[in-house]
Amino acid sequence: MPRAIRVLGPAERHDRPVVDTVILDYARRSAPDATVTGVKGGTYEIALVELRRLDTDDLLELEDGTLVEVVAAPEPLLELRAADLAGLARLAWQLGDRHVPVQVLTNRIRVQAQAGVAELLAALGAKVTPLEAPFDPEGGAYASAHAHHDHAHHDHAHGHDHGPAHDHHHRDH
Repeated sequence: MPRAIRVLGPAERHDRPVVDTVILDYARRSAPDATVTGVKGGTYEIALVELRRLDTDDLLELEDGTLVEVVAAPEPLLELRAADLAGLARLAWQLGDRHVPVQVLTNRIRVQAQAGVAELLAALGAKVTPLEAPFDPEGGAYASAHAHHDHAHHDHAHGHDHGPAHDHHHRDH
């Protein structure tokens, strides 16, 4: 099975052939390794040394030098709007305080559809609309260290400091 050896940006293609396209949701684009199937039926192993989230238009360079294009798959999301930009900023802060990955757009925010999140956001005054779209969240402070920073993958004895104003308790996640 062909193996991806590195990730290139779209500008690094330099007229090299793209042999297939893989359409992956956020979780699959964030996984450190995977076996994926392209739209043309090819199967590819992704086991990259550099841990990072794959984004739409990234190119997986295979061992033979050919490329496989990455496209973000549509998935269930919630789109949030507020009465004004200050309200939207407050929503973003509340989500960030809860370590929820967010995609920030010009006048709205998108998050993955998760149980309880819609109710929380509605209680905070957000107008919440369910939709299906590709999810491309912000990388955040931890993007260079690992693909995403959520609470499902590690123990909360970790060392990032939330400061004295941090009012949630990790055992609640």
